[in-house]
Amino acid sequence: MNEIVKSVSIENLVNQRAAVAILLEQGLKTLREAYTLSRVAHLGFAEIQMVVNGQRSHSHRICGDSSEALTALLAVPLKSVDAGAWSYLMHESGLRTFMDATARKEWDEKIYAQDVPPLTVENIEATFSTLHSARGDMFERGVLAVFRSLSWNYKTNVPFKFGKRIIVDDLFHSYGNGANRWLSTNHRQTNALDDLTRVLHILDGKPEPDHRNGWSNRVSQAERERAQSCKGDYFDMKWFKKGTGHILFTRADLVEKMNLILAKHHPNALACDIR
Repeated sequence: MNEIVKSVSIENLVNQRAAVAILLEQGLKTLREAYTLSRVAHLGFAEIQMVVNGQRSHSHRICGDSSEALTALLAVPLKSVDAGAWSYLMHESGLRTFMDATARKEWDEKIYAQDVPPLTVENIEATFSTLHSARGDMFERGVLAVFRSLSWNYKTNVPFKFGKRIIVDDLFHSYGNGANRWLSTNHRQTNALDDLTRVLHILDGKPEPDHRNGWSNRVSQAERERAQSCKGDYFDMKWFKKGTGHILFTRADLVEKMNLILAKHHPNALACDIR
């Protein structure tokens, strides 16, 4: 297991989770005892509630008298503890780097909803062994998703391969008319460009790029400077008023690697040299 998540001691993390669970249980017991005592003594008591995903929930009031109520209450904060741990492990393992947008979204939604298994050594081993085995498939699925997101309305885009140049549609949303016309970047398209950049980094053996320097920020900054082009690590882009973005790859060797992945999944497609 430590070969998959090299920078994290799984045993230590699970032990810390157990220690947090004990402290939470002790704290909930103390609150419940204080609530019971105040009620018997006809004293006032503050209404204390759990907060789940930023929302107060009346179904988790800290006033249950039974052991079943305490167990139910304890499960609420532990789900939050587990969700944070799984998010941490996903990043530290490096597996998130190889996920396509679909897999990332699925995990993000599970973590946000706290719909994750309890943090145990067995659950971590099972989950990460499965993900580690599938990392190649997830990465290739990401390459295919980027490929399919391109428009084939232009002769420079070849329907069965990445060419030296590609053109993307709808890079901007347009608002207003004439002198009052202004553009806003289309995040769906810039996210696809970020996925493409991530794929090229991985194929080049480089770490995943910082999302804060993504194409949405780059294009928006260029627009503010009244420029219509900007350079990336592996491709340059120029855009036009009608909203199209013209991309020129600068590493033909990496483009060929992407095309080999496409050929693997579309073996009947005709092969041709990158123009």
